Amino acid sequence: MFNFQFHSPVQALQQPLYTNKQVNVFIKRDDLIHPFISGNKWRKLKYLLEKATSTKKSHLVTFGGAYSNHLLATACAAAQFGFKATGIVRGEPVSNDMLMLCSLFGMELIFVSRESYRDKKGLFEQYFGNYPEAFFIDEGGASIEATRGCSELLDELDQAYDHLFCACGTGTTVAGLIQGIDKHQLETTVHALPVFKNGNFIKDEVLKYTPLSPRFAMHLDYHFGGYAKTKPELIQFIRSFTAQTGILLDPVYTGKLFYAIHDLIQQNYFKPHSNILAIHTGGLFGLLGMRDKFSSQNIPINKT
Repeated sequence: MFNFQFHSPVQALQQPLYTNKQVNVFIKRDDLIHPFISGNKWRKLKYLLEKATSTKKSHLVTFGGAYSNHLLATACAAAQFGFKATGIVRGEPVSNDMLMLCSLFGMELIFVSRESYRDKKGLFEQYFGNYPEAFFIDEGGASIEATRGCSELLDELDQAYDHLFCACGTGTTVAGLIQGIDKHQLETTVHALPVFKNGNFIKDEVLKYTPLSPRFAMHLDYHFGGYAKTKPELIQFIRSFTAQTGILLDPVYTGKLFYAIHDLIQQNYFKPHSNILAIHTGGLFGLLGMRDKFSSQNIPINKT
């Protein structure tokens, strides 16, 4: 029932740097899975929707910030598969393009203070404790069901890779990737790139779902100041990468991911002839909240 029957393609990237350093870089185009339920959002929601249906729940209740791609994905999935949806939004009431799209898909929005937002289970009980049809979905879809969906990405690969890179906010996708690698008995190193400052907590989040693989690495220095924070060099990199490849990146997740891979290649982090796969986790609507950073900065595009 909840399957788009679509395996996202793997695309080889051609850059002079990769040739010079003798590495092969590929991108798993999960951003192409669905226009609004793209990337890891669909993988994380798939089995949650099945669980909601099997437990006779018809009202999805989830959480996110004002520019949350997860809220948008849940709103669209609810509309497409016949659920009612409510999004509990962190912070004071605002109006923006992302929340407008959520509303168009029929999602009701409830704004709560940042302090009360910390207790998501408490908020669910406060607003929906008396509604047996309500189904709790944690922020970002974090759950054991989500890791199962993310682990299936490995089923779609036609070759083995030495390195697998993923940007992360909750650690759920990375946990699923580790599970998939263990299932297929691959000798692939999973690289987690937290987009938060002080993102070492991601390791504990992964451990909630799966033991850490001995081939697990974290890169903590590519947050650019914290979640949704940017610096001019990140914006310039995204502009240049997109102009050269035709692949959009967002500044919150995938832009930081590919910047890190590019930087690590420059530092000779990888052995020659390594095969590197980066997961494009979608989330491109996050660009809507960053349009001023791209339109107001006249940064020259480096085509070399």
